[in-house]
Amino acid sequence: MLRTKFEEELDKLHNQFYSMGTEVLAQINKTVRAFVSHDRELAKEVIEEDDAINEFETKLEKKSLEIIALQQPVSNDLRTVITVLKASSDIERMGDHASSIAKATIRMKGEERIPVVEEQINLMGKTVKQMVEEALNAYINADDVKAYEIAASDELIDNYFRDIQALAVEEIRKSPDAVFAGKEYFQVLMYLERIGDYARNICEWIIYLKTGKIIEL
Repeated sequence: MLRTKFEEELDKLHNQFYSMGTEVLAQINKTVRAFVSHDRELAKEVIEEDDAINEFETKLEKKSLEIIALQQPVSNDLRTVITVLKASSDIERMGDHASSIAKATIRMKGEERIPVVEEQINLMGKTVKQMVEEALNAYINADDVKAYEIAASDELIDNYFRDIQALAVEEIRKSPDAVFAGKEYFQVLMYLERIGDYARNICEWIIYLKTGKIIEL
């Protein structure tokens, strides 16, 4: 394959990965909105669209392995392919967690809920979405400096996780009938926290792409 053609293939790989990321970003936005607004129809959309995310990952994996097998890329080119191969797996897991939050929305139909907890979950969801969005932008710009900054913001998500858990326990003591909602809140908090972890993973892959160093942020 001529160098120009090969570079076009790498560009397509980048663009497909970014498209997958923006699709998952939309899923995160929708699933949090569905959860806090009790919108079961929107939650069903998120669940149905998860198949498209899985298909994205399958195509990216196939294309990445095809490039490695047929073109035997080295140095920066190989790092590009490995980054897409690994990071797309992290993005797919984000989509899985978005779908799991949507399923929690459906399970909570008719249950007593705790508005003050859901307000905080909404804020946490916005913070998670922002982190994912910034990680995708850093990826497309190959901005390793920004990647370090974004990874550090995962601490905000961890703080939300702990604080909202404590708030939920306190509120359930006041309203024991909301114990089922409390169980779902803890699950949703875990899913959001894990999405933040995967966004941090993306930052690690950006640094690998730019420097060749595998680090843990």
